[in-house]
Amino acid sequence: MVYAQSKSPTRVVLVTAPDTETAAGIARSLVSERLAACGNVVPGLTSIYRWEGEVHEDQEVLLILKTREERVEELVRRVAELHPYDVPEVLALPVDGGLPAYLSWVESETSP
Repeated sequence: MVYAQSKSPTRVVLVTAPDTETAAGIARSLVSERLAACGNVVPGLTSIYRWEGEVHEDQEVLLILKTREERVEELVRRVAELHPYDVPEVLALPVDGGLPAYLSWVESETSP
């Protein structure tokens, strides 16, 4: 099977960070701790948001993490511990399908 289209235990977690070094450090920790199979650091993000009553516009990077559903809670807790922001953006999204070999790899790499 080339493509599995069904509910998968794989999750994609999006995290914004102030810079590449911070995002890479968080990714290294999470992969080392087997909370994420991998992390992609995507520079060049402009974030526009309201914080404490004011609109801000900042340059950030996006960290894209792959994990499995049962590791999300612990992953989110670790991001909160490692992240410099008071309220970091951390969003877990379901995966509806993908290459079965890749989905299997994510599951094996995030086994405790």
